[in-house]
Amino acid sequence: MPKRVRIDFCDFWPSFDRNDNFFTQLLRPRFDVEVVDDPDFLIHSCFGKQHRRFQGIRIYYTAENRRPDFCVSDFAFSFDYLQRQEHCRFPFYVYRVPAEQLLMPRESAEEILATKTGFCSFVYSNSLCRRRNEFFRKLSKYKQVDSGGRFQNNVGGPVPDKLEFQRQYKFTFAFENSSYPGYTTEKLPDGVVAGSVPIYWGNPLVDREFNPARFLNYADYGSDEALIERIIELDNDDQKYLEYLRQPLFYDNRPNQYYDPEPLLEHFEQIFSCTQKPVARSLPKFLGFQTKRFGRNFQRLWGKAG
Repeated sequence: MPKRVRIDFCDFWPSFDRNDNFFTQLLRPRFDVEVVDDPDFLIHSCFGKQHRRFQGIRIYYTAENRRPDFCVSDFAFSFDYLQRQEHCRFPFYVYRVPAEQLLMPRESAEEILATKTGFCSFVYSNSLCRRRNEFFRKLSKYKQVDSGGRFQNNVGGPVPDKLEFQRQYKFTFAFENSSYPGYTTEKLPDGVVAGSVPIYWGNPLVDREFNPARFLNYADYGSDEALIERIIELDNDDQKYLEYLRQPLFYDNRPNQYYDPEPLLEHFEQIFSCTQKPVARSLPKFLGFQTKRFGRNFQRLWGKAG
């Protein structure tokens, strides 16, 4: 008989479905999963503080550039390369983009190039990334970069389908909102699914997981001007551009290790079998409030810093 586990979710993004999501789909083949209002295990994200009311085992998941806080959560799944038994690396692109969509397409590179009618796409609503905004302005001096998001929109309003919009373009902006080792979201994979050459900035270790011959990595060029010079070169030389489209995103065209569900399931096995006292009940209540206020200082004090 599969082990019965009672779980719930909170503090996720607005469209998150607590009954049908990546985690329930991952867990149900191995466990008898019940999503209930009075769970034994709570999976929470970073878009609220409802999880602080829960006194059982808290499991943190983030798609944002925020590190786990083990003074607040007992276990975590995140983008981080953090090495500790309570943590399992689970980058957001795995959650968002199926591996089969990132394998080499059936169409030839020449066929894909023949469908391109535009130069470069830019689809963002977040206006706070200075590096991305500055690069957008500089590249736009060469040719118009079509912005289909809410920020800097120049195509008559936000586009209804990001991927369909990106498919029209030779290049795609794939700048993260911020830079941190391991922090890679769906932006780079989406550009590849769209059959474009992504222009990437973000995770300085991105080549651990993806073949850098399939995209333009800002870190390889050292300056805006050097990268823009390379983009212009590819835009004006189809043969050099096609070399990128002919490359797989995964090394050897095989999904990287983070698409293997077994480490995730093994981590959940550990979580569902644990007998430790939940962190929510391990500190005096007044220290819980102090941890909220002083975070890192109390992490160091109690020896639980990530």
